[in-house]
Amino acid sequence: MIEKITSLLTFFAALGSGLIAGTFFVFSAFVMNALARLPSHQGIAAMQSINIVVINRLFLTVFTGTAVVSFILILISLFNWKDTDVVFILSGSLLYLIGSFLVTGVCNVPLNDSLANLDVKDAASASLWKEYIVNWKAWNHVRTITSLAAMVLFILALWRN
Repeated sequence: MIEKITSLLTFFAALGSGLIAGTFFVFSAFVMNALARLPSHQGIAAMQSINIVVINRLFLTVFTGTAVVSFILILISLFNWKDTDVVFILSGSLLYLIGSFLVTGVCNVPLNDSLANLDVKDAASASLWKEYIVNWKAWNHVRTITSLAAMVLFILALWRN
């Protein structure tokens, strides 16, 4: 019974981390570059808008749901060391929780909060915007890579099972 539950949770973790990796990849690959090409006041306003609309039921369900599933998989893994796929499940879960979920809360969200306080009409905002793009993208690359790696590890666990 626990094997079926673990497999189902691992499937959802693979799907969720893959969806999140794709979302983060889009921002790393072209969204942030496109925003950086705009005049700073337009780029700031666009990113402020993105940061508002991203807080929606669908995204948050996938993003936080994958974190919850990953946490449950960690607990299951700790009690099932004999399973051969436990290393993949545990590693994928930790990668997602630390590299995607935690990095978002500790790095990207504070950057977004500081951006939300910028006045697009203030000339000083232009230099802060350039700094924001560099820092935000760097942490987003971390989120993209770790979410993708987590997905691969979850798939390997399913494949080996």
